[in-house]
Amino acid sequence: MSQWTGSSRRVLRAAILVWLFGAAAAGGQPGTPEGRETMTASRKPLEEVLRAHTDRLMALPGVVGTAQGLCDGKPCIKVFVARKTPDLLKAIPASLEGYPVAVEETGELRPFQPPRR
Repeated sequence: MSQWTGSSRRVLRAAILVWLFGAAAAGGQPGTPEGRETMTASRKPLEEVLRAHTDRLMALPGVVGTAQGLCDGKPCIKVFVARKTPDLLKAIPASLEGYPVAVEETGELRPFQPPRR
């Protein structure tokens, strides 16, 4: 007699379908290098990716800050610049370890100075 009951077969089929659709949505077929690369690229937490790249980004002249945020409802890395220039936009990557990068012009940032009384 088979060790798989009707309900456990249905659960297994559902799990396989979820895996197949997830791989397709991630940009590749299961078992292909593209699918594996895309699926693992965003498994690293955004906070960790941001921490790993912030020093390099902040070293670029004109970059005044970095943060995590949402771009089109999905997690992304935000790079704040005093002024968007063509050279600066070329130096900032479009994505880092699978997360999109958005460049936002903020102007110069200064620490808050409370009014004197």
